[in-house]
Amino acid sequence: MSLKKPYLLYIGDAPDRLAVKMAQGVLDWRPDWCLAQMRRGGTDIRLDLPEMTPQQAADAGAGTLVVGVVNAGGVMPDPWVADLIDAMEAGLDLAAGMHVRLRSLPGVAEAAERLGRTLTDLRVPDRKFATGKGTKRAGKRLLTVGTDCSVGKKYAALALEQGLRAAGASADFRATGQTGRLIAERGAAIDAVPADFISGAVEWLSPANDDPDHWDVIEGQGSLFHPSFAGVTLGLLHGAQPDRFVVCHEPTRTNMRGVANPLPTIGQVIDATILLGRLTNPDIAPAGICMNTAALSEDEARATIDVLASEYQLPATDPIRFGVDAIVAEVLR
Repeated sequence: MSLKKPYLLYIGDAPDRLAVKMAQGVLDWRPDWCLAQMRRGGTDIRLDLPEMTPQQAADAGAGTLVVGVVNAGGVMPDPWVADLIDAMEAGLDLAAGMHVRLRSLPGVAEAAERLGRTLTDLRVPDRKFATGKGTKRAGKRLLTVGTDCSVGKKYAALALEQGLRAAGASADFRATGQTGRLIAERGAAIDAVPADFISGAVEWLSPANDDPDHWDVIEGQGSLFHPSFAGVTLGLLHGAQPDRFVVCHEPTRTNMRGVANPLPTIGQVIDATILLGRLTNPDIAPAGICMNTAALSEDEARATIDVLASEYQLPATDPIRFGVDAIVAEVLR
């Protein structure tokens, strides 16, 4: 998959920073692809990019407007649809990661056909998948799992891929969500795959590797403890067949995102991941803990990380603030 670059990142009237995690993710990991942002009135959320209209962005060389917002249910408000049509009129293609398809939005397909624009639904599978088989396959796999949604599983996986390569190992990031797919320009958004085929989709995404020491670093989704998304997480776990896993956690949360359920402990996540993961890999084991400490001072972050490392006897870090060397060493030992 390859979109016309650079991008105009559309964040509409997003209510909070987590809602723009798709736009922020591509900006953090592919900054050279990002030209500007576009917002609607009523939001104070912004990216570290200049503000442009679609016409200004097109005149400056932008190729695609990327809808960089993720919301519950993947809905597209009517005012946003008007903005998307304006972007096509200005000369831009469209890409989005919502559950709703761009072509289903009023007037979008007609405008795209009239103007010769390309519509890319990052969340929609572009192929069919078989059911998972659970058969042991060559190569090694590392999976990021979480205490909740939006706790840094993608960032941890990308950082671990970089860390493994820097240590001389062969490694590939395997994207399982719309943002990861946008960053990697490959992968599959497994939460849009029919439930019976989730594990099979992940088996396809991370196939047998001729190099027995190659690591596929697989982006995790959701949480085994989240009542909305645990089914996706479980299918991903079984299809990934991970040899090692890393638990991702945001230490300031008490409830899971979007629901009233309390956050599980890291220990509960470790125990559940091992118990359920043994179905397809009896040797599954934890390799570390990745913390999202953006809400903490550096001293608070280091203290929290030290406590968790001691409590669970695993290397712990914030992959963005402090790197992943200790976890990489544990994976490769």
